[in-house]
Amino acid sequence: MKELKNEAALVKEAILAGVKYGEARGAVIFEATDSATAKIEYIYRLLVHDKVIQPLPEDQVSQKSMRHKLALWHAKQLPKDHPLLK
Repeated sequence: MKELKNEAALVKEAILAGVKYGEARGAVIFEATDSATAKIEYIYRLLVHDKVIQPLPEDQVSQKSMRHKLALWHAKQLPKDHPLLK
């Protein structure tokens, strides 16, 4: 798993986009006290359930791999000339 350029920033934006997605879908209401770790896992599992992203084999699911998948998911939604993709 090769780390993306600006992966930390992409993950941060992916969490925000994932929170919006989950709340707009009516699947979840996140609290301000929810940790980033919990949000990442919930968003990853929701996107897999909705067949938006391909699931990782269950033995490879870790916080690092979920963060990477969310960063890839969000990067694909951004326009080609977005600063985070350079």
